[in-house]
Amino acid sequence: MATNTSKYDAESNFPDFYTQRSMTESHLPLSLYKKLFHVQTPLGVTLDKCIQIGCEQPKPDEKLIGLVAGDEYCYDVFSELFDPVINEYHMGFGPEESHPAPDLDASKLTNGLLDAKYVKSCRVRTARNLSGVALPPCVCRAERRLVEQVFTSALNNLGGDLKGQYYPLTKLTKEQEESLRNDHFLFQKPISHILNNSGACRDWPTNRGIWHNDKKNFLAWLNEEDHCRIMAMEKGGDMKGVFERFARGLLEVEAMMKKEGHKFQWSPRLGYLSACPSNIGTGLRCSVHMRLENLGKREDLFKGICKSMHLDKRGTGGENTETVDFTYDISNEKRVKHTEVEFVQEVIDGVNKLIEIEKKLERGEEVAAPTQQQQTK
Repeated sequence: MATNTSKYDAESNFPDFYTQRSMTESHLPLSLYKKLFHVQTPLGVTLDKCIQIGCEQPKPDEKLIGLVAGDEYCYDVFSELFDPVINEYHMGFGPEESHPAPDLDASKLTNGLLDAKYVKSCRVRTARNLSGVALPPCVCRAERRLVEQVFTSALNNLGGDLKGQYYPLTKLTKEQEESLRNDHFLFQKPISHILNNSGACRDWPTNRGIWHNDKKNFLAWLNEEDHCRIMAMEKGGDMKGVFERFARGLLEVEAMMKKEGHKFQWSPRLGYLSACPSNIGTGLRCSVHMRLENLGKREDLFKGICKSMHLDKRGTGGENTETVDFTYDISNEKRVKHTEVEFVQEVIDGVNKLIEIEKKLERGEEVAAPTQQQQTK
């Protein structure tokens, strides 16, 4: 597949990162760029497609990844760049390491019923992509239509408590749009740096949509940042129940896709593949909304405790949002080197510990901050 860059040498086209600080800029010397400049994946993705977001860094004071995969083959074809970026982002996941096989057995979880006085809701989500098709930054219209057809066919065949309906963004009635917005299911055209600057928002909103079951506790987003994002959620503290439904639905969708000759993008070393290297491995975010007033007033203590337990603490609405009424989004920090069950158990254990500490603070007891060694282990 010829491109206009074929007329120029690599040095002439090398990015001027200037104020853009990213992991890509750190790991992409001119020598490597020259080596990979004219290389293409089997689907025609070039290195320049992958690094474009690193050339449009909106926050020069914040070091982001600056790299996306245009298809599943990028992780191998451009491994000399992807591997060191993955290793840096995931805080140690070198080329000699491998992600374990999936484990979605909810029966292995313990203490999964969390105290509803503190935990307001539970959610588990992951990304899955269709093998053989380019990822959203490079997907063509025909491929995007195929993704929508394959995933909706599988989702629409779910039965029992998972039975549901698909709502294409281009065909929503005013009533459906209002209902989806009120349920916090509706996604808009993203304003995120990754999606817009990578090209993932082309042709918006065509062939995008929301699928959810009748009980509104199992949900899928189609053709947003990845081909499909699958989620399970409910109010209260039954994390084990939420994960069981998530795992069951995910496995049923995969089984139905396999019947039609399709499969998810998967690497024996990296696990499930995603457009953003941050979401490889399990791609799983297990999160709770919980109200912690006393810990919320002790920001440094709160932050240190979460870091020591490998938990992310985010605002009420998720990443880069404000905290309302001391309600936080608490989730697993990592995505790789452990199984889905292990990450969910890590969140369960961490949330129970946070509740224990909050109760101590309620009683006026002092709580020691984690040591530096505990925070970095």
